Amino acid sequence: MARRCELTGKTVQTGNNVSHANNKTRRRFLPNLQVTTLLSDALGNVRLRLSTRAIRTIEHNGGLDSFLLSQTDAKLTGEGLALKRRLERALAKKEAKAA
Repeated sequence: MARRCELTGKTVQTGNNVSHANNKTRRRFLPNLQVTTLLSDALGNVRLRLSTRAIRTIEHNGGLDSFLLSQTDAKLTGEGLALKRRLERALAKKEAKAA
């Protein structure tokens, strides 16, 4: 499994460990990924592997549905775009059924 947030695309970064003697060795900064289940009004329960920053952003925007609809396609990853398309189809189906 890739160390990558499924919605925002946050991934591994690299840098240096710097010792007291100023020796530099390469290191990796891993994103804080969590497997979470989010509740969507249209899709039900959705299980995703997200960074903690993405979880906070989703909660700040009022839930998964409003977060996905407010984001531009350029800001989402491939998995995020697929989820957004599923959400739009489910909402359209729900509206057609109500009308």
